Amino acid sequence: YVSAYTDLPNSPQYPFGFGLSYSKFEYGNISLNNSKLTKSGSITATIAVTNSSSIAGKETVQLYLRDKFGSVVRPVKELKGFQQIDLQPGETKNVTFTITEPMLRFYNSKLQYLSEPGDFDLMIGPNSANVKMAAFTLQ
Repeated sequence: YVSAYTDLPNSPQYPFGFGLSYSKFEYGNISLNNSKLTKSGSITATIAVTNSSSIAGKETVQLYLRDKFGSVVRPVKELKGFQQIDLQPGETKNVTFTITEPMLRFYNSKLQYLSEPGDFDLMIGPNSANVKMAAFTLQ
């Protein structure tokens, strides 16, 4: 006997941030201006987005962060920013996000709102499932 429920994929039909468009967009690789972030500093992440279709379109570029080794269990992806851009056919725009230490804060097991030094993943893409990735360290 085969169950109709346990044999099916256990994932949503559409990922978070998914949207339909008549245009097709291509994402380049992420460029970080630094791989180390200090408590008072910032990192700039830049990615090129190209409209590879023959129709003008609007794209929502999403930024996700992940704390790889937190003292409490952290989400796999946290939406930390987004930008909506208009692109003509064949046009490319660079989208820039600034990452600062306050963006990495969370409540620990003692209910203190803080950030912890360590490694982080930075992901940029059109939705939560289709992302480009880079890594940085909070010192």
